[in-house]
Amino acid sequence: MEETRKDKVLRLMAGSSDALPYAVVAAAALALFVPASFAWFSPPMYAPGLGFLMFAVGVNLKLEAFKEVFKKPQYIAVGAVGQWLVKPLLGLILALTLVPMLGLPNAVGTGLILVSCVSGAQLSNYATFLVHPEQAPLSIVLTALSTAAGVLMTPALALLLLGARIPVDPQGMALSITQIVLVPVLAGLTCSQYFPGFVVSAKPFLTLLSLLDTCACVGASLASNSATARSSTGLTVLVPVTVLHIAAYYFGYRLARSTIAKESIPLARCISLETGMQSSLLGLLLASRFFNDPLVSLPCGISTIFMTLSGFALVLWWKRKASV
Repeated sequence: MEETRKDKVLRLMAGSSDALPYAVVAAAALALFVPASFAWFSPPMYAPGLGFLMFAVGVNLKLEAFKEVFKKPQYIAVGAVGQWLVKPLLGLILALTLVPMLGLPNAVGTGLILVSCVSGAQLSNYATFLVHPEQAPLSIVLTALSTAAGVLMTPALALLLLGARIPVDPQGMALSITQIVLVPVLAGLTCSQYFPGFVVSAKPFLTLLSLLDTCACVGASLASNSATARSSTGLTVLVPVTVLHIAAYYFGYRLARSTIAKESIPLARCISLETGMQSSLLGLLLASRFFNDPLVSLPCGISTIFMTLSGFALVLWWKRKASV
């Protein structure tokens, strides 16, 4: 039977996630060189935007998948080691070696350490879902737990590695994770469990809207730091930030492969994304609030850009390898 126009449109919408990495690159280029194009997506819209992505992830999951995550605490433990030990150590090592080698001020090293000591990024959940949907529950749990632990871990690591006292608002962080992760995912799970007919009808629209939403979230965060990223200092700071994230992806992957994921590449990739994708925006907020030198904020702003692009670049690469 000949495909109707409506069916064709729905099919194209349902398959729009395949174009996500390319759309993200296009949005990033537009944000960096025409930042005003994302002025409409103001900061107050960022949390709801990420929340919608988490809802779209929840719609595609089942409650049983989350129950399985907590039956394997070793997975959570390895993810925590990647987030709270591997990446902070990488930040410290690079701040003491690569930053002075490049002739950058000590404040840049301080910012590099700070951004390596924050909790996981919500975008890692969506990136994991795109390449290995079955690992999304673990990614969501790791991000939620790292955000909760960040109330204690981020100030503790900042004091240990920087000698700086950084108060973190526990109520604010709890409210953030509730609004951005927990409530949207639970709403999606509820729809998946009790309204399967709605889910089937809505999935093509959710897929396309998720693509547009991701581009808006990525573009807005890059646009706000575009001038810094394109400056000569910003380009130099990009070097240690790039090394930090690539090394975190690599060592997160190797950590998982040598412990819990000896025979599971998808699990190792999930831990890799959780280790390499941290909440750079939180680092940027802390840097601007608790450090007088504006250069401390620079690695955090650059990290926002590179973390986002590198995470989705990995998604594109891994999806291509799976299709070969």
